[in-house]
Amino acid sequence: MNGKAVALILLGAAMMGSAGNTLGQGFAGLGSDAKGFAIPQRGSELSFPRDHGAHPDYRIEWWYVTANLKGQDGTQYGAQWTLFRSALAPESKAGFADPQIWIGHAAITTSDHQYVAERLGRGGVGQAGVTAAPFRAWIDDWTMSAADNLNSDALANLSLKAAGQDFSYALDLTAKSPLVLQGDKGFSIKSASGQASYYYSQPFYQVSGTIEASGRRITVSGNAWLDREWSSQPLASNQTGWDWFSLHLASGEKLMAFRLRDDKDGFISANWISPDGQTLRLTKDQVHLTPLRTATVDGRQLPVSWRIEIPSKSLDIQTRPLNDQSWMATSTPYWEGPISFEGSTTGVGYLEMTGYR
Repeated sequence: MNGKAVALILLGAAMMGSAGNTLGQGFAGLGSDAKGFAIPQRGSELSFPRDHGAHPDYRIEWWYVTANLKGQDGTQYGAQWTLFRSALAPESKAGFADPQIWIGHAAITTSDHQYVAERLGRGGVGQAGVTAAPFRAWIDDWTMSAADNLNSDALANLSLKAAGQDFSYALDLTAKSPLVLQGDKGFSIKSASGQASYYYSQPFYQVSGTIEASGRRITVSGNAWLDREWSSQPLASNQTGWDWFSLHLASGEKLMAFRLRDDKDGFISANWISPDGQTLRLTKDQVHLTPLRTATVDGRQLPVSWRIEIPSKSLDIQTRPLNDQSWMATSTPYWEGPISFEGSTTGVGYLEMTGYR
């Protein structure tokens, strides 16, 4: 999802309109009935640049970037830029009659602080939205924008800008490797009963730019990962939350892995991505995700350090967070922060955890 804290979308809809009883099933209501909305279908081919844009006939959607950054002195930072779209009805209209709700999240993570900001907006009035080509996503003055090209590689070069209380950033992202279709050619299964989303990523960004935190302006560089996902009922009714990893390995390979927690054994899936963008789907039996250490975060116990094992790839690593308290204190709170890892290989990445009480 990276997967992402889509609970915020439905919460935003409830705050700014009428989400009915969508919060009644599964984590954040994401297992509730999606009557009237489009449902992802296996075998539907994604099309670019069209699918870089919004899909108003689906209930939920996001454009999600996480970046692992270093200052010139080697100090580590993390950055997040996210735009969520939620539909109160499967249509678009002009003005305030438009049923599309938009939510933005931005964050900077340091070793001792989590800077967080949230924006809420209504569709139809120009406050927020997405255009596919040339690509631009925005909410107020927060922007994710691409070079003025109309081809399928419209996300190859992006600029990110956002600001909140005591922080801001301006980052340039460049990718020379192709987009990655997650799951079965972009059809990503999320439960044993078949709930699914359309899901693709760009995990190969190189980043340069500046961040500002508490009055300090810092030149940074690093790696970034973009996730694009849309659905209408992505979870089963008994799924209580997820643990989601996006990892940059020292070899240039990438790994996306998630565990969706339920009242049984949970649902695990992963994708091993080679440096040239070739993918290998991994099943629950091939991936082992084991919590190693918990921390008290906002009054709850969260597993902030993990062991990840993929024997077929000789992978056995232990992750550690840059900051245990990487808490997104937004309308629906969740944990999202940069991690590093060591063991059979080294690298950096991001971890997202939702649904812990």
